[in-house]
Amino acid sequence: MTAATFIPVPIAILTVSDSRTEATDKSGQLLVEHLTAAGHTLAEKKIVPDDIYQIRAIVSRWIVDAGVQAIITTGGTGVTGRDGTPEAI
Repeated sequence: MTAATFIPVPIAILTVSDSRTEATDKSGQLLVEHLTAAGHTLAEKKIVPDDIYQIRAIVSRWIVDAGVQAIITTGGTGVTGRDGTPEAI
C-alpha cells in the first residue's frame, strides 16, 4: 500500500451576514485559520449581505474560476425572511 500524497486545495470562504465585517467575522476567520493550518490555500474570502442575488453572483464567479477548487460558506442560516442562502446556493 502506498501513502497518499497530500494535494493542497485552493478554497474560497464566503460569509453571509448583514452585520459582520472583517473585524467581527469570527467564523470566517476560524475557517481561514483551519484551512491554512491544514496546508490548503485561501483562494479568496468575501462577506456579503444575505441577498440571494449577491450570493449567487459570487458563488457563480468562483465556480468558473480555475483558481478556486472548493467553496465553504458560513452564516446566512437564520429563520427570518431575509435568510436566503439555501435558495441562493
